[in-house]
Amino acid sequence: MSSQTWVILISIALGTYLIRALPYLWMARKLNKQSAQGKTASTPIWLTILGPTMIAAMFGSSLVPVEPSPLSWVATAIGCGATYLMWRRTRSMGYPIVAGVLIFGALIVTLG
Repeated sequence: MSSQTWVILISIALGTYLIRALPYLWMARKLNKQSAQGKTASTPIWLTILGPTMIAAMFGSSLVPVEPSPLSWVATAIGCGATYLMWRRTRSMGYPIVAGVLIFGALIVTLG
């Protein structure tokens, strides 16, 4: 791989880590400070909503095809359906994602 690819991968990894670590470290510091002062420490509501909101935002942005065309939209819809059906069957995270990606890829390759 080129050095530019490595820089991109490292920056993505660092950004992903910081998105998770900074709120945790900030909240841990705040809770420790409150407990040291004798106050009841509790997690604010916005912090409990932040994680699912970021996941929903990434999910929403990943549903839009790179090159919007009727085939890519149909493949996206069928891939989402396959993901949902596999999730209903297995109630796990890994298998449904693999099924959706495989179905999407197979449709794009065979019909595109």
